[in-house]
Amino acid sequence: MPYEPPPYLAELTLAEIAEQVAARKLPAVEGWAPQQVGESDMRIAADGSWWHQGGRITRDAMVRAFSGLLTRDDRGQHWLASPFEKLSIAVEDAAFIATDVKQEEGALVFRLNTDELVIAGPDNPLRAAGDVETPALYLSVRRGCEARLNRSTWQQLAEIALAEGDDWQVESLGARFSLVPR
Repeated sequence: MPYEPPPYLAELTLAEIAEQVAARKLPAVEGWAPQQVGESDMRIAADGSWWHQGGRITRDAMVRAFSGLLTRDDRGQHWLASPFEKLSIAVEDAAFIATDVKQEEGALVFRLNTDELVIAGPDNPLRAAGDVETPALYLSVRRGCEARLNRSTWQQLAEIALAEGDDWQVESLGARFSLVPR
C-alpha cells in the first residue's frame, strides 16, 4: 500500500490532528520482552538522517518503520526493539527532528521528520536545553525519545511565545513551557 503523507499542517484543524494522532498504529514495544541484546550498527545523525554501516538510509518508509520501534532507557541509550531482540542505536542528539509547528485551539502541534504529528502537553512536554546564547528545544515524543526543534520551528515557536507575552513561555493543552534554558 503506497504511503500517503498527512496534509500540510496549516490546513488541519485540531480535531483532524487528534484523529491522525489516534489513528497512528505503533508496535506494542512496551509489552515485548526480547531475550537477545546486541548492536544495530545504526545511528541517527544530529540532522535526523539515519545511517546503517556507514551508508545513509534513503528510503523514508524504512526510517518511518524503524522509528516506530525506537525506545530510550533511563540511561539515555536508544534501542530498536522487536519481540525477539533489542539492538542499540547511536543517536547523536535526538531521535527525531520537529520540522513544523502550528498553534490551534490552545494546542501546539508539531510535525516530525517522520511525518508524525505530536501535540505538546502534559504527556509530551517541551524542554529547553543549552544556554541563552545557544538554546535547544526538545519535544517528548514517546518511550523516552525526543525531537529537537529545527531552526525554523524554533523561530515559529518563538513568534508564538512573543505574541502571548514577553516571558518566553508557551502553553499547550493547559501546560506551560519555558523556551529559556535554565
